[in-house]
Amino acid sequence: MGASQELEKSATNYALEAVRLDKQGSRGMAITMYQKAIEILLKLVQLYPEYKLNKVYIQRAIAYQERIKALQGSVPARPQIEANGVESAKTAESEKASYEELIVKEKPNVRWGEVVGLEQAKKAIKEAIVYPVQRPDLFPLGWPRGILLFGPPGCGKTLIAAAVATEIDAAFISVDAASIMSKWLGEAEQNVARLFGSARKSAVEGRPAIVFIDELDSLMGRHSSEVGGEVRMRNQFLKETDGVIDKGKRLHVYIIGATNKPWDLDWPFIRRFQKRILVPLPDHHARLLMLKLYTSNLQLAPDVDLHELARLSEGFSGSDIKDTCQSAHLSVIGEFFESGQAADKLAKPRMLKMDDFRHILGERKPSVSLDMLASYNRWFEAFKAL
Repeated sequence: MGASQELEKSATNYALEAVRLDKQGSRGMAITMYQKAIEILLKLVQLYPEYKLNKVYIQRAIAYQERIKALQGSVPARPQIEANGVESAKTAESEKASYEELIVKEKPNVRWGEVVGLEQAKKAIKEAIVYPVQRPDLFPLGWPRGILLFGPPGCGKTLIAAAVATEIDAAFISVDAASIMSKWLGEAEQNVARLFGSARKSAVEGRPAIVFIDELDSLMGRHSSEVGGEVRMRNQFLKETDGVIDKGKRLHVYIIGATNKPWDLDWPFIRRFQKRILVPLPDHHARLLMLKLYTSNLQLAPDVDLHELARLSEGFSGSDIKDTCQSAHLSVIGEFFESGQAADKLAKPRMLKMDDFRHILGERKPSVSLDMLASYNRWFEAFKAL
């Protein structure tokens, strides 16, 4: 069971990292880590259906999925689970996080093929980042260094940033703006300078660098009242950003900001992002491709009609669609264990039926409302820069 132990260790590491980020309030990165833990746990169950710990794996996966749903609903609660699936201990409100704890430098392993749909956004990103890295001699006027990705949650903003980092083999420095605001006050200016210094150092040494800032509105949004530390931190960020986008410099350092609330951004910050790209909800074709991708490793019954599921999931984000496929799979696996069939080493869970998907779709609604969509489109028409 050496391979299973390696997978279990990997799932545990992702879960521990998810809980740590969750405690800090880094919702976006915590969701990503929880999702990776779930995927590995489900892979364990599929590869070793007779393994005695499978029931525990399923319980953990369900617990992590529930936490993801809570985070996606912006529930401002402390994390409810630890990596072992039990309630977390209370963390002191005054706890500060160090620079190392608030940045993620792990090189992403996301390819363009995993970014389903979003052709306009991918085209704009390639023109702004990929092509200048490949042939800087063709860009005498320089190239954009500030890219703003905005749109509904769960539609692929982080995925695009990770994919472009993989494409150009960039140093990927990911931070959560909400955590910066809450944890770095007092030493924020030094940490912001350190963050950009690390990116410039990488570029000088010949490796492109991407600074990815999630929940950008937390850092660059309008504030009715600010304490001195917040003002200094925002000013330091502006100063560092100006240093990166200086047209006289030809270093390959890029700032990619992601936000679900672009209308909260101040204009001085908006104009520093030369590219402002809407990452929209997937259309029917994109939803179909996502369903094919997320069900490719699942056993589907002949009655499963992915075209019909794409129609039924109108208005769903990419994250909603993935959660739907995962929930349907978890329900079948849970049914398999509850029936006691798992004790038979030769037994396998039944195939996923169309009714399994219909049941899940009947229990959940799109995470993005029509009013929100209208707001994104209005902001895009006012400030778009592709």
